[in-house]
Order: sequence, then C-alpha cells, then structure tokens
Amino acid sequence: MTYKILSVITFLTISFAFTTTETLEATNIAEEPIELVETSEINLTVEEEINKVYSDFVENNSNVPDLDSFKNGMMGYYKLSDQNAFEKNILTIIDFTLSSTKKRMWVLDMTNNKVLFNTVVAHGKNTGSEFATKFSNKVNSLQSSLGFYVTGETYYGKNGYSMFIDGMEKEFNSKARERYVVVHGASYANPSFVSKLGRLGRSYGCPALPTAINNEIIDVIKDKSVIYIHSADKTYLKNSEMIKA
Repeated sequence: MTYKILSVITFLTISFAFTTTETLEATNIAEEPIELVETSEINLTVEEEINKVYSDFVENNSNVPDLDSFKNGMMGYYKLSDQNAFEKNILTIIDFTLSSTKKRMWVLDMTNNKVLFNTVVAHGKNTGSEFATKFSNKVNSLQSSLGFYVTGETYYGKNGYSMFIDGMEKEFNSKARERYVVVHGASYANPSFVSKLGRLGRSYGCPALPTAINNEIIDVIKDKSVIYIHSADKTYLKNSEMIKA
C-alpha cells in the first residue's frame, strides 16, 4: 500500500512540474512584447478621389468626357449613391457644351472604369441649332433640361424602343415625365444627318440617339442608372445642389 501511495505522489509531482513549466512558458510567451506594424490610411478628399477615377478612365479608354463635365457628373453620382437612388453602377454623361456634330454622350461603367458607348446625341428644337444654349423644365418648351436623371422603364412608342427618365432636380428637370422627355432613337440623330445640315436634327427636348445603337444603349442603361446632362449654363452651375461639394 505504501508503495502504491508513493507511486501516485511521484506521478502527481512530475505532472505538476510539467504543467507548471508549460504554464510558465505560455505566460512568458503571452507577456513578450508584440511588435506592432504601423498601418496608414490615405484619406482622399472628394476632388482627389474624382481625379483618381478620371485618371483611370483616361488610362483605360481612348475617348473620355472632359474633366469639368466628369467632375460634376461624379459629384451627383456620389450623392445619388448615398440616397440609394440607383441600382446600376453606370453613369451617362451628355456634354451640351459641345457641338451636336461631336460625339458628346458617354456611357461609363463605373465598376471597371470603361467607356461602354460614345456617340452623338440630339438636343431640343428650341435649345439651339448646332449648339445647345437654352434650357427649360417647362411643358411644351421643346427645350432640353439640364442636370441629373435616373433611368426608368422602357416602352414602344412612335419613336420605337424608348426609355423614361426621371429628373432628380426640382428646379431643372423634375417635369421630365410630364413632358415626355425620354431617350429614344431618331433618324435625325444619325451621324449621316450632319452632312445634310451641318448639324444633327433636333428633338422636342429628348436626348435622341442614332437608330443603329439606340436599342443597345437603352438595354444597358435602363432600370435605374444615372444620366447627367452637362452645360456651361450659369444658372445651373450656380444653383444646382447636386454638383456642389
């Protein structure tokens, strides 16, 4: 019996010794100073972020909007994103500072920084001849409206496959639905029309597209993507809340 008791005591003593040693080693490891790796976050301003995105577009594409229209477009795009106003990461920029003979509409893939389409686009009959200079949100004005839109549903009308757009700026384009300002194709918006008149034909206020690519563009931008119609119009640039930082 005495032998058995001594054996048990000896076993417990050895076990305690190993356990204590292991515990001490674990404690020592835990208490050793840990070298901290410094991490730094680069916080860009909104303008710096936009400039970075623009540089990526310039690098990835042969033809992009100019920086002014892009910056304004991105400001509104960010604000509409904060409002969860759109579902597709696509921004369409129409630059009405350019002649109607120029490819002044860009459809931009904001996820991959790619230009999906670059084409001519017509402006309203009472907005100007070759250049778009007068804008309105009034019914029956036959003028184009500036600012930000979110694309809606499609339908077939007298101009074929067409798409509703909803104006997001009360003062400048909120009556788009009421005015039936929509995206549609038109023969007068075909580039060949320029050789006849020296400019594109004009719509009743709609951003009309060449018939050859109208359907394809609409299918890409329909159902809640962003459209920005840009101009050097002083009233819009001064009063639009969407393009302010």
